[in-house]
Amino acid sequence: MNTYCDPETGICTPSTLQELSSIGSNPQSDKTEIIYVGDPMCSWCWGISPALVQLRDHFRKSKVAFRVIVGGLRPGGGQSWNDQMKAFLKHHWEQVTERSGQPFGYELLDQEAFNYDTEPSCRAVVAARPLVKEREMEFFEAIQHKFYVESQDPGKASFYAGICDQFDINYGVFLDRFENAEIKQETMDEFNINRSWGIQGYPSVLLLHNDQLHKIAYGYSTFDQMKEQVEYWLISGTK
Repeated sequence: MNTYCDPETGICTPSTLQELSSIGSNPQSDKTEIIYVGDPMCSWCWGISPALVQLRDHFRKSKVAFRVIVGGLRPGGGQSWNDQMKAFLKHHWEQVTERSGQPFGYELLDQEAFNYDTEPSCRAVVAARPLVKEREMEFFEAIQHKFYVESQDPGKASFYAGICDQFDINYGVFLDRFENAEIKQETMDEFNINRSWGIQGYPSVLLLHNDQLHKIAYGYSTFDQMKEQVEYWLISGTK
């Protein structure tokens, strides 16, 4: 069964994801942070990306941290790369552009073969995390742009060489981490963590406040919509 992307809610649901409660087990933490659960190869995650950067920057002034958890939309891929799949993607990407204004290139759809495996792009985010530090979201966006606009394949290790240059990262250091078994396991752990929280699709945005997870956005949302929800829970969660 293919991943389902809803044009009304602006959310993509992994085909392997089971039905879960709205919010599951909470992470134990005394910090307040916005948690973004997304996948670099989720088109609605590309659509919401500018609003998320704006949200992060806005609440950074209030000392609210921002954390990225990789989702795992299509780990392993394996879906048939046929005319039906290409037509689905083209139509879906056009819907994302119409709603968010984010650009897409369509040269990828001309390729005869492509495995839509999102695990490598998620793993790249995990591998780069200590190297880019507070610029993790920008690294995430750079993967999105190179895939969605430039139609390059994130499944190839060479895909990340130019991105590493952008962020002044030693590509050899990144590659060692990218291919490391512990990083692969850490990536899978994040897939499992977000599912244990009850995440049913991407993008999802949560607020961790007073040891409680609050849903800020489930699917595509604007900066103003998310800002309003964060402010609500920051006030309500302190009562």
